[in-house]
Amino acid sequence: MTRIDQKFAALKASGKKAFVSYIMAGDPDVETSLAVMKGLPGAGVDIIEIGLPFTDPMADGPTIQLAGQRALEGGMTLDKTLAMVTDFRKGDDTTPIVMMGYYNPIYSRGVDLFLSQAKAAGIDGLIIVDLPPEEDDELCIPAQKAGLNFIRLATPTTDDKRLPKVLQNTSGFVYYVSITGITGAAAPEAADVAPEVARIKARTDLPVIVGFGITTPEAAEAIAGIADGCVVGSAIVKDIGEGKPVAEVLARVAALAAGAHRG
Repeated sequence: MTRIDQKFAALKASGKKAFVSYIMAGDPDVETSLAVMKGLPGAGVDIIEIGLPFTDPMADGPTIQLAGQRALEGGMTLDKTLAMVTDFRKGDDTTPIVMMGYYNPIYSRGVDLFLSQAKAAGIDGLIIVDLPPEEDDELCIPAQKAGLNFIRLATPTTDDKRLPKVLQNTSGFVYYVSITGITGAAAPEAADVAPEVARIKARTDLPVIVGFGITTPEAAEAIAGIADGCVVGSAIVKDIGEGKPVAEVLARVAALAAGAHRG
């Protein structure tokens, strides 16, 4: 079992929903993003998603695009992202970490080398949004053989014909994108999301976590209430981008986490 599997087992045993938070590695600089990352578990975060900065983040809205640009302009790289995770692991060997990003930097590094480095750093899972199931031999299958979960996105346009293909090699959890569009674009309605979550859960035993557009503790509670948990990214990244102190960012995270855990 990966740390992700262990975390969901523990949450299920305690009757709690999962709160997943996203931050961009190196935004606005390594020191700040690492300080936020180290504070996330204490703020109630169950799983950390760490973004790998990339020049063409097609699934991300303006808030996360700008975070990636700030990180890249500050000199953030794949190596420095892995070093951040290694540093985090010195003080926390239990919180699951999922790297979210795009395939180009991994392809450039070489899949086998990347996977060995990611595993050594302490990464537990990958979300690579531009690799469809038809390309599973490229990274998904090697990642699972290396002991990393490969987490797939399902969306409102993933119909019943497509869904089995999306689920076939997914592990860890299914990330349901609650809206049609980019991150941070609109607020999802729990009543609209609930039937879609139920449709996915009827076809897999994996936890289903809902993300995109969740910005308030109330929304986190509502969405977590109809799924196995929720993801918040843009709302946290926006605070970081506005230069708010780390303590203030973590206070916002704690409020969101409390909402999700009430779900």
